[in-house]
Amino acid sequence: MEFLGTIQTASYCGSKKDWGWQWLPPAGQDPEVQECYQPFHLPRCRSAWRPRVFYNIANTQKSPEDRAGDRRPRTTLPSLHSPLFSRYTQREWDRSNDLLISIAEASRHRSSRLTDDSLRIMQDKDQLIRKMQEGTCWNLNQRLSDIRFWKSGLCHERDMLIAENNSMKTLKRRLESAAEDVNCPLQVALDSMYNREKRMGIDLVHDNTDQNLLREADLLKCCQDQMRKLAKRIDFQVQDNRDAQHALEQDIEDKNSAQSIEERCLSLKNTPDSISFFPGVEKFDETVSIPETWAKFSNNNIRHAQNMRAKSMQLREEAERLFETLSDQMWRQFTNINQAYLAAQPGALQGLNILQARGKHSIQPNSCRAVF
Repeated sequence: MEFLGTIQTASYCGSKKDWGWQWLPPAGQDPEVQECYQPFHLPRCRSAWRPRVFYNIANTQKSPEDRAGDRRPRTTLPSLHSPLFSRYTQREWDRSNDLLISIAEASRHRSSRLTDDSLRIMQDKDQLIRKMQEGTCWNLNQRLSDIRFWKSGLCHERDMLIAENNSMKTLKRRLESAAEDVNCPLQVALDSMYNREKRMGIDLVHDNTDQNLLREADLLKCCQDQMRKLAKRIDFQVQDNRDAQHALEQDIEDKNSAQSIEERCLSLKNTPDSISFFPGVEKFDETVSIPETWAKFSNNNIRHAQNMRAKSMQLREEAERLFETLSDQMWRQFTNINQAYLAAQPGALQGLNILQARGKHSIQPNSCRAVF
């Protein structure tokens, strides 16, 4: 504890003097009065319970004996009434306490308002986040339904296109096989023409039989060319169908990837520990389309595949009509040649033998229908 001061009547205050038996000064001599203590007022401080005390060295006139006997500097203490002037009044003390209490109440009121505002903001943001999450979930469900719809359409069109390609491949094999089968009657017609050139003299007549044989050879060659050209067209159409099928499969693969991503996003919750925070990811916009162009792209793929299927069906119908037309023409030409042989021969028996010989190497009506 700091030494604050003492009263002036204390025994240790004042200079050390010679205490003798001479109590009073000699008669006729006035005593010399020296002021040893200079009273002063303590300055007013903020801490009322601990006033600041200043110490000053008293500048007093001392005798040589006093200076020799007193070796330490003396402390000048305040007067007895100075501490009373440095203290606050009861009114000021009450006012200060009231002010501190009001400040504390105001601070507590502001803190309470800030806490209420924080709770209200938290509730508002929580409701807003829940509403946004519900909207996002609805959008994700709608997106998944759209993806499933277009995916089902693409898969259906792909399956139909695969079946059409298989039909086209089968038709191509039929055309190639029919073109190869025409070589046999063509060779018979050419052999007949070659053998008829061996006739001698006046027998080298260009009759109706030669004309029918020439027409048959030309017809068979024309049939082969038409079937081979149609087979090439079918081959090109199969390649176009494969390109359309590849576009559909690529779009289906993209739809599968998008569906898996949307399902994962829909399954995310606020509670699991597997979720991560990626700051700044919302600033990246690497999308290449909008919902309208996205749907238009899939619709264009489906329409292109449908067009390819329609062309394939037209080719198949054209091939069927070609089979029927060529079969009828070959059958009529076959009949005309047989009738020409019968008319050219003098005897029916000889003509019958010739017809039987031609029947072994020519296309019969039933066999012609079976080939095509």
